[in-house]
Amino acid sequence: MGYHDTLVSDFRDSRFQQAFKQYFSELQLQVKDWDGLFAEMDGEGGNQAFVRAAAGGPVIGFIQFKPIAFTSWFFEGACGFIREFWVAEEYRGMGHGSALLGLAEKHFLESGLYTAILTADTAGGFYEARGYRKALGCKAKNKMDVFVKQLGGG
Repeated sequence: MGYHDTLVSDFRDSRFQQAFKQYFSELQLQVKDWDGLFAEMDGEGGNQAFVRAAAGGPVIGFIQFKPIAFTSWFFEGACGFIREFWVAEEYRGMGHGSALLGLAEKHFLESGLYTAILTADTAGGFYEARGYRKALGCKAKNKMDVFVKQLGGG
């Protein structure tokens, strides 16, 4: 089966919106103002996503990410933050998730970001198998486990 990956930075993109709505439906999350949510994503700055679609049209999945800066009185740095990540149930276990994650990591490296960070509550084993480690002592506001991976380079 063929597929294609599209880099999206305008979240009015219909493929991204279709995938994101499926993702939220699966999580049983309700959104009253989809247009407002997608406008907020656009307005934040730096948000991007890879959307993978089958050659016939259905969306396989997406990974949404952005650079984030960490600063203190002494240090500053940036890393790639994986915000949202989803693969449609019928395409899971076929390597699409690994491929999407790899696309985001490659994008980070090409942007000069050598660390990837994310939170997860259900797929810890998936990330650990791909080189991510729990960031002990690091807490996320969403109360989920934090995972970090050094991507190399720099």
